[in-house]
Amino acid sequence: MNYQAHPTAVVESKEIGEGTRIWHFVHVRNGSRIGRNCNIGKSVYIDTDAVIGNNVKIQNFVSIYKGVKIEDDVFVGPSATFTNDLFPRSYTWNEDRIVPTRVCRGASIGANSTIICGITIGDYAMVGAGSVVAKDVPSFALVHGNPAEIKGWICYCGMKLKKVVVENTLKKVYLCEDCGKTIEIMKVE
Repeated sequence: MNYQAHPTAVVESKEIGEGTRIWHFVHVRNGSRIGRNCNIGKSVYIDTDAVIGNNVKIQNFVSIYKGVKIEDDVFVGPSATFTNDLFPRSYTWNEDRIVPTRVCRGASIGANSTIICGITIGDYAMVGAGSVVAKDVPSFALVHGNPAEIKGWICYCGMKLKKVVVENTLKKVYLCEDCGKTIEIMKVE
């Protein structure tokens, strides 16, 4: 075993990367995949066939259901929940109803957020705590609310972008005043 699992964790999957830490009362179902150097917090549930990339931090009480793919370097805050069925009924459920969800590289999802299935959260996007995300989130977007709406743009470093250095009809280029990087944002209609 090249990862660490607390004695109370139920780990059924054989695909867990080196250096990953799995804490108290976690349930990792058979067929799920977890990358290297992840930190899986207390009481997390990772369903069959869910995919977790490398260097992902999943805080306590998160539920990640079948059909969810989380890419590298993602942060998922406490008690966030992912769904996988747009029209849930206990008496009609089957695997064909699963709708995939993708969380792209470097994105952050705030505590107590609900991610409705069938969407993509773009690279380095940030979802504010308590949000209900029901549509795609563009890369570098800051969204929050119910339903979550774009409220600004975020740098790789996690700070809000404020200074526009280039603007035309197709895009804005921001300069991060914290780390000095520039971020190109295509205009959203």
